[in-house]
Amino acid sequence: MKLKRWVTFGLVSLMLVGCAGEAAKQRITENPTPVATTPPAQSAQSESIAQSTNTANPTTVRFGSFAPGEHPTQGVARIITQAGKAFLELNEGFKTSDMGPDLVVILHRSSDVLGSTKPPAYPLKEGDYTLLAPLQKFSGAQRYAIPTNVNLAEYESAVIWCRKFNATFGAAKLASQ
Repeated sequence: MKLKRWVTFGLVSLMLVGCAGEAAKQRITENPTPVATTPPAQSAQSESIAQSTNTANPTTVRFGSFAPGEHPTQGVARIITQAGKAFLELNEGFKTSDMGPDLVVILHRSSDVLGSTKPPAYPLKEGDYTLLAPLQKFSGAQRYAIPTNVNLAEYESAVIWCRKFNATFGAAKLASQ
């Protein structure tokens, strides 16, 4: 019975470590904040836009496949324009780990997010990204509105990021079509 309790205690302890191990524990008190944040209403707007019945055909501007960072992440991200608005779409093949709290979708200035940061967490620096919205779900197709004040020419990658522990789950370099 004691062994069972110790095993349970060990498993619970591992789960509490979070998405970035020792590096994350050191960063908890730093609480990184993105440069440009989307107001809460933007998240709701992203979902309602995705569900709208807009018949205008979308135009793909840039796209790229996710590479895994701290956790397995796969699928394709693409920036599209539709009816004069820009969106970041994750395709139906998108999938990432459900192990992170506070996962968000961001646009990053670097074309090599994983190569320009250090494993295992691949931490990001303030000023290098703009927050679009909280991740809607861990897999499947989803769409995020890109605010009109975001200059897309300044951003080279789409990233799934654990804001709480400053850990990059995966990144997709966005190339022109």
